[in-house]
Amino acid sequence: MSEGSRRTVTFQAPRTVEVVSDSVPDPGAGEVRVRTLMTAVSPGTERLLYQGDAPSTLQADTEIDSLSGDLEFPLTYGYSAVGRVEKCGTGVAHRWTGQRVFAFQPHTSHFITTPAQLIPLPEEVSVADGAMIPNVETAVNLVMDGRPMMGERVAVFGQGVVGLLTTALLSRHPVACYTIEPLSARRRLSAEWGADRSFDPAEDWDLLLDVLNVSASASQIENNDFEGADLVYELTGTPSVLDDAISVTGFDGRVVIGSWYGKKDASLQLGGRFHRSRIQLKSSQVSTVDPNYQGRWTKSRRMSVVLNVLASLQPGDLVTESRPVEEAPSIYRRLDMKEQKILQPVFRYK
Repeated sequence: MSEGSRRTVTFQAPRTVEVVSDSVPDPGAGEVRVRTLMTAVSPGTERLLYQGDAPSTLQADTEIDSLSGDLEFPLTYGYSAVGRVEKCGTGVAHRWTGQRVFAFQPHTSHFITTPAQLIPLPEEVSVADGAMIPNVETAVNLVMDGRPMMGERVAVFGQGVVGLLTTALLSRHPVACYTIEPLSARRRLSAEWGADRSFDPAEDWDLLLDVLNVSASASQIENNDFEGADLVYELTGTPSVLDDAISVTGFDGRVVIGSWYGKKDASLQLGGRFHRSRIQLKSSQVSTVDPNYQGRWTKSRRMSVVLNVLASLQPGDLVTESRPVEEAPSIYRRLDMKEQKILQPVFRYK
């Protein structure tokens, strides 16, 4: 072990987070040590972890080596780190030293990995933009899974970070994109990031139904004369909203579920129009590529799309809280309280 102190965010128990210190490790043969500059918090997922609402027996992520364990406490988590390679083990090319990189790693000030697990970041890419790579990848995956077609009506429930980025990517397609979000500040952001119109679900529901040409008369239900949205995304993390998403979806429409509900149940009303609607419900999670695409698409190809849109998308603009990692417990408490002004927190490391 080398001299120095490594700081790691650790979920010790429900609603108990500590920043734990230990020695900074040295890289072995074929490995590098990265000194972290910034890690991004996944607000929805990490709120679930903090609250103890994530299934403890579920593997954190089978596709990410650094998250190979389950979600039993105590655990470390996080999958978005930007840093610089500060030391190379034997057998690693010296050109890696000093290289700014992205890696799927938990919230920690130093980590050991191999060059194959790193994505070099050009200096013109800001640290904040680099830290948002997983959120952009998730949005790219959601759009791919939804398969938007020219002229379709698309509704996106939830304008958190992933919802906003999904809206921004959908706005690059020739579709009508409508968003549904209860927080006024996020509705304003939604318009800035490409929504044709953003609705308050409490105040504007009837207006949304009119815009989507949704009708629920008995004769129209019987004849499937119900336009509605062609494609709907449920990205709120709130199980009850899935029923609302289904209710505005038209005949043979698609509902893409990007939320992770953890242990929370989703109660759905499927005995009425849904029974004859041929609506498709699809789970979407970024760890894998849709099997229908796997003949031509790999995770590496999808990541190349992410890196290509970073400069024009500038997702780092969505960061609202940039705090020293020592303040992690406070950030999770504020997420738990659903403090409205927290959209995207990141941790900084000295």
